[in-house]
Amino acid sequence: MIVMKFGGTSLQDAAAITQAATIVAAKQDRAPAVVVSAMAGVTDALIRISLLSRERRFEDAASIIEELRQRHLKTARELLGEAARQSFSEITQAIEHDLKELEGLARSVATLGELTPRTQDAIVSFGERLSSPIVAGALNARGVAAQLVDSRAFLITDDRFTNATPDFPQIEARTRETLLPILEARVVPVAQGFIGSTTEGVTTTIGRGGSDYSAALIGAALGAETIEIWTDVDGLMTADPRVVKNALRIRVISFAEASELSYFGAKVLHPSTVLPAVERGIPVNIYNTRNPDCEGTQIVASPRPSDNVIKSIAFKRGVTIVNVASTRMLMAHGFLRTIFEVFDRHHTSVDVVTTSEVSVSMTLDNADQLEAIARDLSGIGDVSVERGKAIVCVVGDNLKFKSGVASRLFHAIKDTNVNMISQGASEINLTFVIDDSDCEQAVRALHDEFFSEAEANTFA
Repeated sequence: MIVMKFGGTSLQDAAAITQAATIVAAKQDRAPAVVVSAMAGVTDALIRISLLSRERRFEDAASIIEELRQRHLKTARELLGEAARQSFSEITQAIEHDLKELEGLARSVATLGELTPRTQDAIVSFGERLSSPIVAGALNARGVAAQLVDSRAFLITDDRFTNATPDFPQIEARTRETLLPILEARVVPVAQGFIGSTTEGVTTTIGRGGSDYSAALIGAALGAETIEIWTDVDGLMTADPRVVKNALRIRVISFAEASELSYFGAKVLHPSTVLPAVERGIPVNIYNTRNPDCEGTQIVASPRPSDNVIKSIAFKRGVTIVNVASTRMLMAHGFLRTIFEVFDRHHTSVDVVTTSEVSVSMTLDNADQLEAIARDLSGIGDVSVERGKAIVCVVGDNLKFKSGVASRLFHAIKDTNVNMISQGASEINLTFVIDDSDCEQAVRALHDEFFSEAEANTFA
């Protein structure tokens, strides 16, 4: 049994969904369960609807809802048409029902002028709820027996709306109860990624990009043979190919390395995706729906050692440094705890941390609460803020224990000013912070240094 997740670009129109259905059909003998994202751009449109409604601009929100109606109905018509008239009629009814509910939510928000996180989740959930019946219908129309299932029945989370935490023990029990009978009947279940519900049945979402996480949760619950992430690129690369034209595809990489890369900027998969798979030892494969014959990238617990020191270079732009300096830190205990309690209060995560005897520097990629954070930190010490920074992260197996890596790295970027350096907290990455304007040049220099020769078994 395998889990196949298809992202938004893999479902962006009728042609893309046809290709996805063809890929699923070719793997029927492996008992696939399909997890789908919203069609490309739909989640952003739904967020726009929610914000317009909050501003009491219901007519503008209704105009976008109508665009979504026309897009989804057109896609269903092109996929099914006269050959599957009854199925098309059923899907049309489902789309109209969901969009009527969406319109009602938008109208309520516009009337009150208030958008709660709970209502935001309810609105954003419609992307997957609209795409999934179309995908199920497309599979059935092509001779692949498929059954639409509602992920909210088994992907149980807490009630932290917009970024809910899955409850894996409940998910495991309910997923097996819901999906195993369908799979045993040799039918393909089609479920929504990204969305779940509380134990009381209230719709939640698990954060942007959460469809990958949903697929991994389902795969772990079912004990899948593998989890396949189908997207619009050939796999994980040695660097962003938009920055490094000669970037290589990584054939195989460890869970830990992939997780670091995804957290520090590689957009191919969600940072949390690998966690359920790691716990169950399930490999994750990244494939390209537009190039299905490509072997992609396989993510496993322990790949064989590579001759290359570095597997990939990732970066994250638009970073802010927060510096806190105080002589009270000298020989004091509990000082760092006091600082990090401030970030905890404002629900803001910190990426990179460096310390000295009397100062702490931290990077944030989300500066929404920066003003409040700086105000609270000013009671602890002198606070300064540096904007326009970028984090660059080089990732490789046992990097911490390989001599000469830091020397090669900093020689490659010798003309770049480095603001912060972090090595030692992880065995697999070396991270530094530089000016955003220097980011692309630094990444290209590092790629030239570490990938002038690449082992064929690890890279393609």
